[in-house]
Amino acid sequence: MKDTDKAGEALPNETSVKSAGKMNRRGFTRTAMLGGVSLSAFLGLSLEDTLAQATSKVNRNSKPSSLKITDLRYVLVEHLGRRVPILRIDTNQDIYGLGEVRDGGHERSALFLKSKILGKNPCNVERLFKDLKEYGNHGRQGGGVSGIEMALWDLAGKAYDVPVYQLLGGKYRNKVRLYADTHGDTDFELIKRKVGKRIKEGGYTWLKMTRCFNVIKDDPDNYVNGRSRELTDKGIQGIADYLSAVREFVGPNIAISADHFGTRNDNDAIRLGRALGPAGLAWMEEPVSWTKADQLKLVKEAVETPIATGENMFGRESFQFLCDNGSIDIVHPDMATAGGILETKKIADYAQDKGVGAALHYAGSPVSFMANVHCAAATENISVLEYHPENEEIPEWNSMARLVTGQPFISNGYGNVPDAPGLGLELNMEGIKKVLHPADTRIFPPTTDWDV
Repeated sequence: MKDTDKAGEALPNETSVKSAGKMNRRGFTRTAMLGGVSLSAFLGLSLEDTLAQATSKVNRNSKPSSLKITDLRYVLVEHLGRRVPILRIDTNQDIYGLGEVRDGGHERSALFLKSKILGKNPCNVERLFKDLKEYGNHGRQGGGVSGIEMALWDLAGKAYDVPVYQLLGGKYRNKVRLYADTHGDTDFELIKRKVGKRIKEGGYTWLKMTRCFNVIKDDPDNYVNGRSRELTDKGIQGIADYLSAVREFVGPNIAISADHFGTRNDNDAIRLGRALGPAGLAWMEEPVSWTKADQLKLVKEAVETPIATGENMFGRESFQFLCDNGSIDIVHPDMATAGGILETKKIADYAQDKGVGAALHYAGSPVSFMANVHCAAATENISVLEYHPENEEIPEWNSMARLVTGQPFISNGYGNVPDAPGLGLELNMEGIKKVLHPADTRIFPPTTDWDV
């Protein structure tokens, strides 16, 4: 064979000892080069120097097979008015992993699981997750399991000296598209300024208009009998006019999604979905509760606007049911509830097999943000990740952490994917001190009460 001939390995008719000796040396040299030892390493160097060169890229801070979890600690920060527990898993070696409990969640949901991971090898991420999964649940109850899973991936990446996306099978993209969250407001001039800033200054090409009920909430005529869960025709038209006006302002090339309509019944959702047609939305988010799969399916089949849901769902099984039932067009998990990095990837991969799209919900610190970035980079089906541009006006968000590559977290409407071990970020403790939540201002305090 051609490659074999070039490498100098023996051909069937070559039998001389001399030729065999030459070919063995060549074969050894080729093998050594493939293993990271170049030919120059053997020329004029001592054995000690040769070994030093051969192992120069090994992460000497870690021996993955001997890693053991020794501690789980947290620091509680405030973000967009909510408590956000950042987790740190320590080991018997000079590395640790960072994760995050869902915004609005409680650190106890993670500390409760501490005794179940102490002494375990953090590199066995999927195995540990399966041991913990039964303790997670929908909403903020999924935060503990999910946050620990993120920290395990960060640790595994650092142990093997590779980015998390590489451990997931490699990346499909070098940057992750972001959608800019924008709260609804009755002052449309204010909305235009916000939207214009996101597009022109931030470089965002996707908007999500959230809390759409804000534009109609002050007029009781928008609700049947004044109730906030049933919209009149006027209320529906008010939301539709608002989103159509945003579309007219930004033009046809900016994607727009929308959320929080102030209703939760399928009849209103269908009426609203049909009225939203002129706005050309990328999706209408959770017009009916995800727990009502058949109602969601009715809405999906009755309107042209795609239907997305999932930010409060835990575990891939719940998403698989909605996909199998034909209830949604887009899965929209929040990784910090859904089960962490790998579970979110599995959700999006399953959806792809079913012809369903995927996007990621997120609101939190840079730790969870980077976990989402790595997952999105490694998952073909994930089209976009949520980001709150208000963070650009709050310097504390960027000062809480930094990418070890020196890149900014975000460039021109896209999240950067760092080519660095683990999640690729480190905390800036001076920045963390500025955003400590008043409920607990301790910084990674001992948690020995949760050891057993």
